[in-house]
Amino acid sequence: MTAVEKRSPEDNAPESEADEAFSWRALLEIVQALALAVIISVFLNLFVVQVTEVRQRSMEPTLHQSDRVIVSKVDYRFEMPKPGDIVVFNPTTETTIPFVKRVVAVAGDVVDLRGGQLYVNGKPAVFPDAHGLTAPESPQIRYPYTIPPGEFFAMGDNREASSDSRSFGAQPDDRIIGKVILRFWPFGRLRFFSW
Repeated sequence: MTAVEKRSPEDNAPESEADEAFSWRALLEIVQALALAVIISVFLNLFVVQVTEVRQRSMEPTLHQSDRVIVSKVDYRFEMPKPGDIVVFNPTTETTIPFVKRVVAVAGDVVDLRGGQLYVNGKPAVFPDAHGLTAPESPQIRYPYTIPPGEFFAMGDNREASSDSRSFGAQPDDRIIGKVILRFWPFGRLRFFSW
């Protein structure tokens, strides 16, 4: 009989213990990797970027209802919003849904609505994707309207189907969640917006 044939069942014990320890170690590594991925994802969502679904039709044709966009939360830590930026913000109304609108004027600008046209600082403000008559929506907002310090005036590109600053006034800059930088869904309409 050879040495291999003389092995007893007890001789296999260290090998199975090693296999069991390896399995627990592998499982622990997977759990640690998943936990790290969740922490990174939460950090990115809170401070860097977030994915947002467009829930209104007010930005058509630029953004359609159910489009998915990536919103940068970093941009306005280094600069203030500019006319033309598309932003996601929590309006000072009773809604719980963030709005997606285009900034058309910022602090110190004078907005006027005349003859269905938007004027900023006395000049027609033209945004290529905006369409429809631009009419006042609230008697409480009188034009010409000067944007207060630390605020912005936002409107939807679908001017006749948008609840925006024409109805609830200028909004505080600190209500901005972030700037829309990319529409990634539907994939066939992928579009980068200004960075």
